[in-house]
Amino acid sequence: MIRSIDDIDVKGKRVLTRVDFNVPQDDNGVITDDTRVRESLPTIESITSRGGIAILMSHLGRPKGQRNEKYSLRPIGEHLASLRTRGRTLFADDCIGNEATTVVGLAQ
Repeated sequence: MIRSIDDIDVKGKRVLTRVDFNVPQDDNGVITDDTRVRESLPTIESITSRGGIAILMSHLGRPKGQRNEKYSLRPIGEHLASLRTRGRTLFADDCIGNEATTVVGLAQ
């Protein structure tokens, strides 16, 4: 049987959640279709409403191993924050290192 997130006790736990935020944007970085972001909301809300902390991970584009602001998920994180009806949405500029560790710690 395949379990869903609703079958797992998440209270007080950090839940690493893979989301697909590789969404289309125009030349100015404005999201032109936020379907994937909106479709992630039920999962995020399921985790947070039951006392868990959703740690989201995604990617955007194909930066070929080089840091490129064009591929930053920050605008998408800001859009996600505007869609959420409760709780806060934090963003780390990198997925490893002190900043990521700090942001995850602040999410408590």
